[in-house]
Amino acid sequence: MRKPPSPSRPPAARRKAPGGAAPPGHKRPPGRPGGDGPDLRERLLDAALACYVRRGIAATSVREIATEAGVTPALLHYYFGDAAKLRDAVIEHRLMPVFRSVREPLLKTEEGDLAALVAGFVNGVCGLVDRHPWLPALWVREVVSEGGALRDLLVARVAPELALLMSSRFAQAQAQGRLNPDLDPRLLMVSLIGLTLFPAAGAPIWRRLFDAQDLGMDDVRMHALALLDRGLELDDAK
Repeated sequence: MRKPPSPSRPPAARRKAPGGAAPPGHKRPPGRPGGDGPDLRERLLDAALACYVRRGIAATSVREIATEAGVTPALLHYYFGDAAKLRDAVIEHRLMPVFRSVREPLLKTEEGDLAALVAGFVNGVCGLVDRHPWLPALWVREVVSEGGALRDLLVARVAPELALLMSSRFAQAQAQGRLNPDLDPRLLMVSLIGLTLFPAAGAPIWRRLFDAQDLGMDDVRMHALALLDRGLELDDAK
């Protein structure tokens, strides 16, 4: 009696390696890498921002961001192309909305209401730091420090419109006798930054120095408004 033929083996293209993986030499079809979800792109942007804050933009590699996000560098390249495009995406989708949240309300303040302009800036920046605690460190590293990767962004896109608006309104109020004549309207913007972002950035130092763990950004806000109220000679800065 003839022995029945053994069942034919499946075609090589259909065989699977252990664990469901494609067999060696099998090429993945074109398309998006696996393992992604609807919020993956947002998670990658958050991971990049976290690395930028911790190490600095120039010192952060794509591989480090991928590790932070728990993905492969190939996946980052799929979504953003390269490190420069990823940085641009972080600026557009994480940093610019933060800056605009302070700038836009100030641009809409009534022209003659200097107190509202000053209080709006102080309240806006202090509130921003409360919502985004990473901002002061990033600002010091990437804007204030020489060679910072965000200095040009501040000078070209974030600050000009707001700085010119506020300094012109300070100058106008001074000409009308409603602002301390000993002040320079241009340096007032520097003073406002010095009373808000700098205390936030230096908080770990002065809290330790004065054993002042009880002081938060609301205390910084009220302190700044009190100083400005007296220094600007305004009656309604709060």
